[in-house]
Amino acid sequence: MPSRDIGRDQGRQGNVLQDTIIARLERYGEHFEILIRPNLVEGYKQGTLEKQEELFAVEEIFKDAHKGERASEEALMKAFETEDFKVVSEYIMEHGQIQLTTEKRHEMTEKKKRMIVAEIARNGMNPQTGAPHPPQRIESAMEEAGVHIDPFKPVEKQVKIILEAIKPVIPIRFDKVKVAVKLSGVDYGRLYGDITGIGQVIKEEWLNDGSWVGVVEIPAGMQTEFYGMLNEKTKGSAETKLMK
Repeated sequence: MPSRDIGRDQGRQGNVLQDTIIARLERYGEHFEILIRPNLVEGYKQGTLEKQEELFAVEEIFKDAHKGERASEEALMKAFETEDFKVVSEYIMEHGQIQLTTEKRHEMTEKKKRMIVAEIARNGMNPQTGAPHPPQRIESAMEEAGVHIDPFKPVEKQVKIILEAIKPVIPIRFDKVKVAVKLSGVDYGRLYGDITGIGQVIKEEWLNDGSWVGVVEIPAGMQTEFYGMLNEKTKGSAETKLMK
């Protein structure tokens, strides 16, 4: 089968190779490649990508994507017993390897690392002091522990493993804390949405003087942000107490 010239297709497909990466698979002595969009891989693997076909830059199975050489019908039938793109591409995504340039892998890994650090900082606390760890300390602990970041694996599936890895480096655990908050009636109306955006109000009542008192459960690592938000928006008039 003659090779396909990707360049001639760029007018109708857009720049096919731009912002795409290759997923490849060796099977029964044959080589197969598909072009995919890296920013959609995680959603595809989690099953949260609404239109899963959007993952694929073109619906073609290649022998060599860079050269535009398509896999032959004979090779597809030999390896998969079908030429159906959906069936073959799903198999490659499940069993093949996703190829990234060093630059792209670094970019995606750094982005995922920032997301993981933010998640740990949001939920983690120092059990010795009850205070949150700053993100910089968490990142340093991750580097010291030599943790591996998978650019395609969901954050929530990596956090638990990384949390265990950094425990020998810094005292940390995931926890929630309860904070008693007292606001004026006016501040309550302005801030209730901000409060519930950070935590959950588990108890509340109105006092005779028109002020509101509530107990808010928040992720331990959000204490600094929570207090800062209240102080800023009430100009220091909010009263808070960390409950034991």
